[in-house]
Amino acid sequence: MFENLNWWEIGVLLLLALLIFGDKLPNVINDGLRMVRNLRNMARNATGDLSRELGTDIQLEDLHPKAFIRKHLLSEEDEQALRKPLQSMYDNLRSDVTGVHDELKDVAKAADLRNPGPRPAVATPAAPAPPAPRPSYDDAT
Repeated sequence: MFENLNWWEIGVLLLLALLIFGDKLPNVINDGLRMVRNLRNMARNATGDLSRELGTDIQLEDLHPKAFIRKHLLSEEDEQALRKPLQSMYDNLRSDVTGVHDELKDVAKAADLRNPGPRPAVATPAAPAPPAPRPSYDDAT
């Protein structure tokens, strides 16, 4: 939370809080901590109620819609059936973008003005290098 602040900036903030709240600063801190504890208890109770209603064990991290669907609604076969067309589309798009990127590099190399050496009249594309290992669809999402 305070990783972007230096020690002197934190000190200035504490001094400013002391000036604003004065003798009431310990009470304000206690009230803030009590509010955080109450919010945590409410979240814990809500996940417990939801777990009882659904009949499964739900953690707070499982309330993300994507994680919830994966864990509680889809079987492994359903997930693979949904992922297979998307994975092939992702792989095709990735290879197309890689090809365009390589072609742009070749054009930029041929049109490089800093290198006054002889330029070929027609840029012949180099043999394509073997594609690098591609990340899966899950790595991109």
